[in-house]
Amino acid sequence: MPLLPTIARRDFLTVSTGAALGLALPRPGSAAASTPGRAKSVLLVNLSGGLSHIDSLDMKPDAPTETRGEFRPVATAVPGIQVCEHLPMLAARMKHWALVRSLSHGENGHLPGQHRLLTGATMPNQRGSDLDNVLSRRDWPCYGAALNHLRPRRDGIPNGVTLPHALIEGPLTWPGQHAGFLGPNHDPMLVTQDPNAPSFHMDTFALPAGTDPARVDQRRGLLEKLESGGAGDPAFRKHQRHSFELLASGRIASAFRIDRESVKVRDNYGRNQFGQSLLLARRLVQAGVPVIQANMGIVQTWDTHVDNWGRLKNTLLPWLDRALAALVDDLEAQGLWDQTFVAVLGEFGRTPKVSTLPGEKVPGRDHWAGVYSGLFAGAGVVGGRVIGKSDRAGARPVSAGYTPYDVGATFYEALGVDPASEIRDPQNRPSRVNTGTPIDVLFQNR
Repeated sequence: MPLLPTIARRDFLTVSTGAALGLALPRPGSAAASTPGRAKSVLLVNLSGGLSHIDSLDMKPDAPTETRGEFRPVATAVPGIQVCEHLPMLAARMKHWALVRSLSHGENGHLPGQHRLLTGATMPNQRGSDLDNVLSRRDWPCYGAALNHLRPRRDGIPNGVTLPHALIEGPLTWPGQHAGFLGPNHDPMLVTQDPNAPSFHMDTFALPAGTDPARVDQRRGLLEKLESGGAGDPAFRKHQRHSFELLASGRIASAFRIDRESVKVRDNYGRNQFGQSLLLARRLVQAGVPVIQANMGIVQTWDTHVDNWGRLKNTLLPWLDRALAALVDDLEAQGLWDQTFVAVLGEFGRTPKVSTLPGEKVPGRDHWAGVYSGLFAGAGVVGGRVIGKSDRAGARPVSAGYTPYDVGATFYEALGVDPASEIRDPQNRPSRVNTGTPIDVLFQNR
């Protein structure tokens, strides 16, 4: 599902996005119970592979050596809150963030864990091996896909965009990345280019010379007349219609012109894939995209079984720290802070005990879903505080725990969608789009 390439004139009447921006009407009884909502956009910053909470957001300096690791905590701008020494820009902006330290669930596998994060639901028909749990049409729909089903739109703005790549490693394509059983017409747009690449903006969504949005609309009208007799594949006609809407709008095309940002702004985010992906995400917020998933690396990027401290210190934490700081400053400067709900988390944390894999010499930490941490901000989130607590070893919650299902319910509620809204599977069986409980404490002063 790549971005649109340049389109030759002779091919223009048969254009298809390749990114299913399905805007089909929902089934009877599936309409979302809508409320005003706190946010116009939800941005999920996905730390794929699982950030070590003990080495970043929930440090245990008084724990034994085999637990606490190599880093030191530092004070933040909010008295009483500490984070890792390698997150100085986050520390300076802590007043903006609510830090949840009691996220928890029971799935230590990457694929089903990411499915929970990306959909807010347990994987239907989960099977024994990773090869059996790859992306499929039996998956629960991701947030942008479900929103597209429940709240369709026809203004050329996709309900969901995933960037800068899909989560794929070898034969494994992580589940939960598309519309699942809702079908390809609701798949989010998938960006398959690195926003940090010099050629990223070149000809993306480009129209043929002499073709403007008005002519696009004229050609769409002509195509609809030619197909008014019902000829052709209905699904393909939907793709054509969505392509025309996307091209005619111009708002998404403009969002991808990241080269129009000043050198200073681009440098603020960091000239790497992390930073430029979050800059692109901000531009998509400006364009009106409701659900944006920014993958901070490939599937194993934060999976620090080996060289946990070297990887975190030298690349991962500095890149993330700089990009998040720029995002906060930029959203505020652009007047987008109050309408953008930002969540930063992975599918789980890392083990409280340092370990070394067989055959390796440099230690790390393994998968740990028992407790982990996440950051939340914007759209009414009350920042400058810690919500929840883990035990002395960073192994279990000792206060109210919050699951990926609760995070998903919070996303939906922030967008004004009732988590109890009904969707139906291919057998026409009804289900709630989400069974979690919104984390309302994020938005409450206490």
